[in-house]
Amino acid sequence: MITIGQLARYVGVSIKTVRVYHDKGLLPEPDRDPSGYRRYGANDAIDLIKIRTLAEAGVPLARIRDLRSAEDAEFQQALCEINDVLTARIRALQMTQHRLHDLAAGRLAALPAEVGAHLEHLNGWGFTSRWVDLQRDLWILVFATCPDRALALFHDQATILADPALRQLFLDYDGAYDLESDDPRIDDLAQRIVTATHERYGSGEVPTLDADSEVPALIQGTVNASSPAWRRLDTLIRAHLDACSISAPSRG
Repeated sequence: MITIGQLARYVGVSIKTVRVYHDKGLLPEPDRDPSGYRRYGANDAIDLIKIRTLAEAGVPLARIRDLRSAEDAEFQQALCEINDVLTARIRALQMTQHRLHDLAAGRLAALPAEVGAHLEHLNGWGFTSRWVDLQRDLWILVFATCPDRALALFHDQATILADPALRQLFLDYDGAYDLESDDPRIDDLAQRIVTATHERYGSGEVPTLDADSEVPALIQGTVNASSPAWRRLDTLIRAHLDACSISAPSRG
């Protein structure tokens, strides 16, 4: 039999923590011995290890108390759920760690290899270096702020650009950069983009980021600020698509 101090030291918690667990009803208090000390046994140590493990996993103390009286099947199910939460948390921390390493190496954010390869293809397809640099910056923004949706959005755009006819629309968009904002070619391009959007997505929504995300507006604002012609082109596209209840895609 051991004292509360020995129990706490063996398990790796403080005496205060053990007493908190007593107060919360997680760990029963043993009777005192003739000397007035509470004495703990092996089962108490095992119970305390279980409590500490669950607490370190982020399980609230009230939930731990409930699990102590749960049937085995319920307890095992709860452990599986806790494990899933921890796995997601670990992945998020690993992504944060990778971003920290990128910052330490002087990179704002690392893009997946397939995105890097795609950006290299843009040069070969005839896009200007201005467009490629803009695309790189925008994808960095998307992958850094919305990693869960970024890859699906990238695959959608990569599929579009793999189609020569659709790729030409983006090449024309790139080439419109230096046009005057009232150039009639902008109106023609806007109509062609709207028609292609109808053909690809029908009356459904264009794939985009979460509805409450401010990133799409930030991306399109960055694109529009680059050129008055691009700004008017975006305005025309949105006006046509809004009239047909189709969300406008950002050019990022």
